[in-house]
Amino acid sequence: MSVNRLSSALTSEDPAKGLWAVLALRRLAERMEANQVAAARRAGWSWQQIGDALGVTRQSIHTKYGK
Repeated sequence: MSVNRLSSALTSEDPAKGLWAVLALRRLAERMEANQVAAARRAGWSWQQIGDALGVTRQSIHTKYGK
């Protein structure tokens, strides 16, 4: 996904392009979150610290990534 294509889709009046952009951003955010949670765990962060940083409970973040 190129930045130009994403930017164009985000400002498009075509719902198909706009929704494609929303999905692409959602998937990117999920990958980024997973990578940063893994980095935080490697750095010794607790589940509570990670949950606090993400604005969620420690239980929810542990359930999602604690495997």
